[in-house]
Amino acid sequence: MSKITAEHLCRSAIIYIRQSTTYQVVNNLESQRRQYGLAERARQLGWSDVQIVDDDLGRSGAGAARPGSEKLLAAICEGRVGAVVSLEASRLARNGRDWHTLLEFCGLVGTLIVDEDGVYDPRLVNDRLLLGMKATMSEMELSVFRQRSIEALRQKAHRGELLLTVAVGYVKAEDGRIEKDPDRRVQDGIALVFRKFAELQSVRQVLVWFRQEQVLVPAGLQGRDKHATEWKAPVYRPDGRGRHPAGWPNQHSH
Repeated sequence: MSKITAEHLCRSAIIYIRQSTTYQVVNNLESQRRQYGLAERARQLGWSDVQIVDDDLGRSGAGAARPGSEKLLAAICEGRVGAVVSLEASRLARNGRDWHTLLEFCGLVGTLIVDEDGVYDPRLVNDRLLLGMKATMSEMELSVFRQRSIEALRQKAHRGELLLTVAVGYVKAEDGRIEKDPDRRVQDGIALVFRKFAELQSVRQVLVWFRQEQVLVPAGLQGRDKHATEWKAPVYRPDGRGRHPAGWPNQHSH
């Protein structure tokens, strides 16, 4: 409490709120309530101007694009922030570079960092050391989680059970089996691609034929429901690695 001065209180207290995934945003509502509840704690500590930055809900702390973090850092650099309040100080950044950049600017303009454990002044050596340790532990935790995830994927791949995407024309059943898409139009569309290839003996000629005849082919919708399909004209993206026209099935998949 003695670290909070009148100079800090005449500026804003910013409540920084973040959850790493969309799943957490939808399902971990108690964490959201706790984070939004920090606004009341800031008022109890003496701040009357309390602002909430929640632009990073559903964004990983390890991600590159974090508009909330950028907004927070800009406000700090402008000298408008007396304190940054978060559930855990380490949640402000889980990247060593970003964390030390934040500490540096907070120290330069005299911005405090507040979490559930206490109030920290980055200008004080002991507080800076403690904040640095928290950041290092958080970064190590993230690294361990990532390594465990990678090893789990490798184990699954070694057993032949790793399935990241399903080719167009197939769907993954609830029991894990891969089946043909029950949509008859999708089946017929893919069958037509292979019939034309057997006739023309050239992927390029098949592509030309589909474009000339304005025949659409099925393609999966990225980032949407796993069974969603859209119909579009085939395109070819040569990359020198033998990839097939975008949205087309692999020639060995049927």
